[in-house]
Amino acid sequence: MIKRTVEISREPAHLAVRDRQLLVLRKTDPPARLPARPDNLAGSIPCEDIGVVMADSRHASYSHAALAQLAEAGAALVVCGRDHHPVGMFLPISGNTELLARLDAQLSASKPTRKRLWASIVAAKVRAQAAALPPRHEADPCRARLGRLAREVRSGDPTNIEAQAAALYWPVLFACCGPVDRPFRRRAGDRAAPPPNNLLDYGYAALRAAVARAIVSAGLLPALGIQHRGRSNPFCLADDLMEPLRPLVDRRVRWLAERSELTLDQPTKAELLGVLTEEVGIEDAKGPLLVSVSRYIASFVRVLRGEDRDLRIPVAATERDGWN
Repeated sequence: MIKRTVEISREPAHLAVRDRQLLVLRKTDPPARLPARPDNLAGSIPCEDIGVVMADSRHASYSHAALAQLAEAGAALVVCGRDHHPVGMFLPISGNTELLARLDAQLSASKPTRKRLWASIVAAKVRAQAAALPPRHEADPCRARLGRLAREVRSGDPTNIEAQAAALYWPVLFACCGPVDRPFRRRAGDRAAPPPNNLLDYGYAALRAAVARAIVSAGLLPALGIQHRGRSNPFCLADDLMEPLRPLVDRRVRWLAERSELTLDQPTKAELLGVLTEEVGIEDAKGPLLVSVSRYIASFVRVLRGEDRDLRIPVAATERDGWN
């Protein structure tokens, strides 16, 4: 079943729960005992239908029961700060029945296996970047060069093909977008960086939450990465595995930039969150990204356990007006 993405930003709200339903209540007076149908009810969504909640309102509040029910349903909660950029994430604790076996496989993964996995991730990311470029003749040389780089990736990416590809990709991706400064430079996490860095950061945060949620559900440690390392980063593995999925966000941001929609407002956020339900292909099947990410993580587990050699990674399966 396709999980839903809920964004809370239009007005102050309080999240509560009753009968396993997440209630989104307009905030008026302090929370009190809920009647059968509260006068300030803005919406009611089954918790089991929710994959990610993006809370972007400084006046939002949450009941303990709402947070507990979301966690039991396997949903991730992302909280945004004053500048509308995500600042925190709340994830469920895995109830996977193979938790210990999968943790053991993750902790004991050999260095050659980790290097092979990283090479697969980098090659897939570069191919996806080539596909995300605008469908214009001016982008053809860059697209061809990215294709060659993807074929040159070796175990562990010792020649840093990922960085070489990024240097080619970013200036071309937004080259035909009038309101974007040229050459565009990606500045991750820099709140003062010019648009569309703001849109990219927001879209990547939603993607990271979806990948982290699937990692935890699979019984893996999100802090134990295969390439990313950071003593203060609890989501290194999510940062690794989301790399080939980033161009899905990039395409949406390019589509918005071509229309001069560079403000992080409700319409652009809704467009960016749509990436989680975008149709992608994986293992000869098509489905929404939230579902396919779980299959992707399952493939990762099989490689860790030596049951499979090749990592199955979701790829864009549909086109949209102005997309390639």
